[in-house]
Amino acid sequence: MSKLSAENSGAQSVPDMKLFYACFISLVTTAFGFILRALILPQWGIDFNLTQTQLGEIAGVGLWPFAISIVLFSLVIDKIGYKTAMIFAVVCHISSAFLTIFASGYWMLYLGSFIVAIGNGTVEAVANPVVATMFPKQKIKWLSILHAGWAGGLVLGGVMALTLGVETRWEYKIALILIPTLIYGIMILGRKFPLNERVQAGVSYKEMLQEVGAGGALIIVTLIIFQLGAVFRWSIPTNVIITLLITGGFWYYTRSFGRPLFIILLLVMIPLATTELGTDSWITDLMTPEMTKIGLQAGWVLVYTSAIMFVLRFFAGSLVHKISSLGLLSLCSGVAVIGLYMLSASTGMMILVAATIYGLAKSFFWPTMLGLVSEQFPKGGALTLNITGGLGMIAAGVIGAGILGFIQDKSVDRKIAQYDVVNHTVIHNTYVTEKKTSLFGDYEGLDQTKLSGASPEDQNTVTAIRDGAKKEALRYIVIFPLIMLGSYLLLMLYFRSKGGYKVVLLENRTTQEN
Repeated sequence: MSKLSAENSGAQSVPDMKLFYACFISLVTTAFGFILRALILPQWGIDFNLTQTQLGEIAGVGLWPFAISIVLFSLVIDKIGYKTAMIFAVVCHISSAFLTIFASGYWMLYLGSFIVAIGNGTVEAVANPVVATMFPKQKIKWLSILHAGWAGGLVLGGVMALTLGVETRWEYKIALILIPTLIYGIMILGRKFPLNERVQAGVSYKEMLQEVGAGGALIIVTLIIFQLGAVFRWSIPTNVIITLLITGGFWYYTRSFGRPLFIILLLVMIPLATTELGTDSWITDLMTPEMTKIGLQAGWVLVYTSAIMFVLRFFAGSLVHKISSLGLLSLCSGVAVIGLYMLSASTGMMILVAATIYGLAKSFFWPTMLGLVSEQFPKGGALTLNITGGLGMIAAGVIGAGILGFIQDKSVDRKIAQYDVVNHTVIHNTYVTEKKTSLFGDYEGLDQTKLSGASPEDQNTVTAIRDGAKKEALRYIVIFPLIMLGSYLLLMLYFRSKGGYKVVLLENRTTQEN
């Protein structure tokens, strides 16, 4: 056995737990960036006169650039080193905090959210493959514990921000992200990162790319390019040409369509991410009307469901052992249908019951899917694992966060117009005057400045209609966990036809050659 192989073998047998804790805190930081923006989002709408779709776009850009950084870093991470990537993430988190704090309008908020998402993607480009490599035979267990850091960060960041109270300026709340950023930045300085299990096993770079293939590349590239096209106002033909050129180049090099099962799991990741992160990015705003009635800040719904998720993720390993990863994902999908529908229909204290059910459902989605991909496609190394997470983030940002805002604006637009017809008023022509364009189509949004000067009667009418639109938006999201449930049940049947689910382990070619 060569010296390199011996070192890698030792790294696998005795995981560096200090490195794991550094990765854990880095996930806490990404959660701070998410929840602080989610809690402050409604205030930005008031301070900067933003429509619900514009707020959805800001929430979305806090998610989808994650896909760009996680995919790009996954392609080069084994060359540049994990530590270099983590240092870049620290720079992103610090710079985004300052840019957001000194924001003067929509575009600075947008850019600040973009940069924090790049940093978050870089963190996961490192943390996921590092932990999967450290624990090759217990991937779902330790990836779930790692992603408990995300849930714990949502709880800790949420509690800190909510405890400061509504009277505290939002700029001070955004600055809270600097605390975990500095902690994980210091922790990584003295750590040695292991080689990825793919590299240790002697699997070539081209073989890694072949696991993804042209089919996998087409899915992730399409979403990224079309989102960039929406930002930079590219035409649809331009988007299509760029997508086909990149995908064609990928196919020319790999001569592979990709593993069919991997491509299926990528497609399932889209409704999963929309169900979890798309909803979470809006949950504070959507629950504000009902939570206000019971005397609580709406942000406590997200903190409460995240606390449930934090605790349960430590038990994922034992649950997967009993009912399998696909069984767990199927169960959670069914529970999510119930939880989301109840959130859309409940009032009063029943909101907390519905939130409990939703919290139970979302606890295992993300890490179990990552673990499933890593167990089935270890040859894909960091790339298959991180493309899955990246696709989830861009789906949550582009589809989840954006569509929830668009549904609300369209619903308010339609219902106010209907109210005018029935009551012979002109509220729509007076206040719904913001003509906007989004990925989902054209719409007319409320002009917040004009509405602030409206009569109390008109304000109450618009508020009642808008509150109803918030709850209605959640009802539309139920379709996504229904799609997931059907997909996981079919996958269970597929594995049963193959003799049962089995974890794929890599043989160390380097060791064999030596």
